[in-house]
Amino acid sequence: MSEIEAVSAEKLKKRMAAISMRHLEDDEAYKDRPLRLPEWVKRNVLTNDANRETRQILKEQGLNTICESGRCPNKGECWEKGTATFMLMGELCTRTCRFCAVNKGVPQALSEDEPQRIAEAAARMQLKHVVLTSVNRDDLPDQGSKHFARTITALKEAIPKVEVEILTPDFQGSRECLATVLAARPVVFNHNLETVPRLYRQVRPGSIYERSIKILAMAKEIAPDIPTKSGLMLGLGERKEEVLEVMRDLRAIDCDFITLGQYMRPSRDQLPVLRYITPDEFDQYKIIAQDMGFKMVHSGPLVRSSYHAAELAHDLVQNLEQKLSIDI
Repeated sequence: MSEIEAVSAEKLKKRMAAISMRHLEDDEAYKDRPLRLPEWVKRNVLTNDANRETRQILKEQGLNTICESGRCPNKGECWEKGTATFMLMGELCTRTCRFCAVNKGVPQALSEDEPQRIAEAAARMQLKHVVLTSVNRDDLPDQGSKHFARTITALKEAIPKVEVEILTPDFQGSRECLATVLAARPVVFNHNLETVPRLYRQVRPGSIYERSIKILAMAKEIAPDIPTKSGLMLGLGERKEEVLEVMRDLRAIDCDFITLGQYMRPSRDQLPVLRYITPDEFDQYKIIAQDMGFKMVHSGPLVRSSYHAAELAHDLVQNLEQKLSIDI
């Protein structure tokens, strides 16, 4: 590591520590008060040959997944089907989001062969729809956007007609970084808002609601033919009207697809769940979102951004193509 890089890393480490300490004593509502886990969010752990084969391929290629790093409750089901959401650029994130189980810290240099390793793993898993996400890399001049683009290209070279869906950070609001990623032509661009504006300080320190909205709006401007997608976690203390206001904000920028799921505390190091939303409430949100004009809505307690991503993306693209043909 050069002297300049060492100084930059030290600055980043101090900034992360300051943000983390500043928000540890935030809102009284986030003091521990464990809630009983309702039946509708309980999942059985699946361990079978298909599940083990997926795990083995990922291990052999030395790849990270948000399935493991984020402690996703659907991991067993997805791995049994031979699918996974690849997490690019290491396992250390430069943001200190308090809902997320991904480790925080100063990341190492990018692994230049990671795009090829992901392409090889996806080919072995016989994937036709691949979801890529990443940690935040605020330490990199391009926020990791070129690495996203290289990985999309590697997948397309390795797997004929592959569809690549991406779930990206906010790239600190950079239009240039966003354009770099979109130029690689993913089939869906996803950036999650995660929660309502009032809770950003407690839930997503280091992120800005308006900046995330801006990224989704710019994606539509740069590549209007690529569907945009965003998601919210519920149960962190948000009010119904606040959720509806976020949904209206997304429709105002023509966001096509929204996911709504229950926040599940990954460990005692993250924020506690303040409320479990019932399946009926999720159904109500789905109806409201559809009435607002979202082309695709996935709403339910166990819904996550990449859950059933392939089927839903296919349906979304078909819906948009049908609408385009009608308009013409």
